[in-house]
Amino acid sequence: MNLYHCSIDLKHEAKALVFANAVDQWMSYLQERDVVHTWRLLRRKLHLASDKDRDFILEVEFDNMIQLDKAFSVLGEHDEEVERLYENVSNLIGAFEVGLYRPFPDPERAERMALI
Repeated sequence: MNLYHCSIDLKHEAKALVFANAVDQWMSYLQERDVVHTWRLLRRKLHLASDKDRDFILEVEFDNMIQLDKAFSVLGEHDEEVERLYENVSNLIGAFEVGLYRPFPDPERAERMALI
């Protein structure tokens, strides 16, 4: 499992529920294409976070790096539906940061650690 972690702030004029709906449509489409395992969208509660933390977190799980690569390949398709769904999300985003994470220790790393 690989976790693509997106920390997101919306543009000032963007509506949170419109964003949530656009994310749902885009992620559901990617799940239907079998290039996303699962996902969830979270929003900061009661403004309890540091100044560096963004308002939304989108976590997208992939079974493996091959599935992640296929998800990025979908973005490269010249397909009107893909472009529309992606733009409906990206046009609302003012700022973002991303990271790719994995469970730790993972089985491969744990095995190497056991041999040391």
